[in-house]
Amino acid sequence: MAKKKSKKKRDIKVYLIVIWTLFVLFGVGIYLLFHGIVNEWFGPMPTFEELENPETNLATEIISSDGKLLGTYYIENRSNVSYADISPDLINALISIEDVRFYEHSGIDKIALFRVAYGVFTGSSEQGGGSTLTQQLAKNLFPRGENLSKSKLVIRKFQEWVTATKLEYNYSKDEIIAMYLNTVFFGHNAYGIKKAAETFFGKEPNELNLEESALLAGVVNAPTKFSPKRNPKNALVRRNLVLQRMETNGFITEAQYDSISQIPIDMSHFGILDHNAGQATYFREFLRGMMHDWAKTHFKQDGTPYNIYKDGLRIYTTIDSRMQQYAEEAVREHLALDLQPAFYAHWKGDPKAPFVLPTEEDVEKIMTLSMKRSERYRVLRKAGWPMDSIIANFNEPIPMTVFSWDGPIDTVFSPMDSIRYYKYFLQSSLMSVETGTGYVRAYVGGNDYRYFKYDHVTQAKRQVGSTFKPFLYALAMQEGEYTHAPRCRTSAIASSSLTESSGSQKTPARTSSARR
Repeated sequence: MAKKKSKKKRDIKVYLIVIWTLFVLFGVGIYLLFHGIVNEWFGPMPTFEELENPETNLATEIISSDGKLLGTYYIENRSNVSYADISPDLINALISIEDVRFYEHSGIDKIALFRVAYGVFTGSSEQGGGSTLTQQLAKNLFPRGENLSKSKLVIRKFQEWVTATKLEYNYSKDEIIAMYLNTVFFGHNAYGIKKAAETFFGKEPNELNLEESALLAGVVNAPTKFSPKRNPKNALVRRNLVLQRMETNGFITEAQYDSISQIPIDMSHFGILDHNAGQATYFREFLRGMMHDWAKTHFKQDGTPYNIYKDGLRIYTTIDSRMQQYAEEAVREHLALDLQPAFYAHWKGDPKAPFVLPTEEDVEKIMTLSMKRSERYRVLRKAGWPMDSIIANFNEPIPMTVFSWDGPIDTVFSPMDSIRYYKYFLQSSLMSVETGTGYVRAYVGGNDYRYFKYDHVTQAKRQVGSTFKPFLYALAMQEGEYTHAPRCRTSAIASSSLTESSGSQKTPARTSSARR
C-alpha cells in the first residue's frame, strides 16, 4: 500500500515537472520570437520599423475640382480612414461579432483560447474562434503564405501571437480597430471599410447606420458566403446574428433588435468600383498615361519611383463633376434619341449597311480588317491558329453581352456578327475648356467606355471644322481689320484680301458670314 502511494506521488511529480518544463519552454520560445532571436529557425518576424509603418497597397484617388471622387487606380481598391471617420455602430458591431473582450486583452484572449482547447478535446464544433482582432490584423498585415504544413502552421500561429502583442505595444486600441478595418477584405473588389461603404451603400464610413454596420461587420468573416449581392439570404441571417450579439452585449436594446432585424437588406446603391464605372472614364484613362510618365521622374523618400497603383496618391483635376455629368448626359441624349434612330432609318433594308461601299467584296475587306484588329484575333494568332480555323471561330455563334442604348443585352452572336453590329453605332465626343484658364471642365471620349475603349477626344483624327474660327477671328481682330462688334463693316483692304485668297466670286457672302 505504501509502495503504491509512493509511486503515485512520484508520477505526479514527473507530470508536474513535464508540465512546468513545457510551460517554461513555451515562455522562452515566445520571448525569443518576440525579440527576433530565433528568426533563422522559425522564419522572419516583422521588425518594429515594419510594425510602425506597415505596408499596404493603397489606391490612387482622382478628385474633381468640386471635391468629388471620380475614380481610382489600384491593385487593391483600398483607401485608409482614421478611427474618428468610422461609425460607432460599426465598431460596436465588429467587437460584438469578432472580439467581445477586445478592450480587455493585450492581443491574446486567454478565455477564448481555453474555449477553443476545450472544444478540441470535447469534439464540439461550436466552440468559436480564438483569434482576436489584433491577431487577425497581424495576419492581414503579414500574410501567412499558402500550403503551410501543420508544424509550420503552428509556428506561424505563435508568430501571429507575438506580432499581436507587439501591435498592442505600439498602437492604441482605437488605432488597431482603424487599422483592422482598413486592411480587411469585404468582397466585390472592396478592400478596407472606406471602399466597402462606397461599394455596398454609396456612403462614407461615418454615415453608415446600424443595419448597414451590422451587415458589413458580418461580411468580413466570409465575404463570398455572406455577400448581400451573391447570397442575400445568408447575409440577412448573418446581419441579424450580429445585431443579436450587439443586443446581448448591451450595445443596442431589445426593441432596437426586434425592429431592425425585420428591415430587408437594401442594395439599391450597390456598385463595384472599377475603371469601367463612374464618371469621366475616358478622361481617367487619358490621365493614367500622363501619371505613368509623371511617376517615372518623381521619387519617394526612399529613392524609389511612385507607383500609382500602390502608393495612395491623390490627383486633383480640373474636371467639374457637375459639368461632367451634364456633358455625359448631353452626348448620350444627342446620340441615343436623335442621331442614332435617324441613322437606323436611313440604312433600313440596305444589304451593305452600314457601309457606303460599292460592292460586297469591299464590305468583306473592311470586315476582315476589323477582325484582324480585334483582341480575339491577336490571341488566336499568338496561339498558332491557322487562318481558316480563326475565320471558322469568328463565325461560330456564342453567348455574349453587347452594348445598346437601353442597357447591356445578353444575346447569341458570332464574333463577326458582333463586329458588324458595333459598326452601326455612331460615336461622339465632347471636351469643354474654360477659356479664361484653359482648364478642362468636362471630357467625354465616346459612348460607353465599357464597350468602346477608343477615345475620340485625344485619339481620333478629325478635320478642324468650326474649331478653327476662333483663331481666325482672333487674328483678324489683332490686325485691326475686324472688331468684336456685331455687323461691323470691314475695310476695303480686308475685303480685297479675302477675295484674292479665296479665288471665288462668293467671297462677300463668306466674309459676311465670318463677321457674324
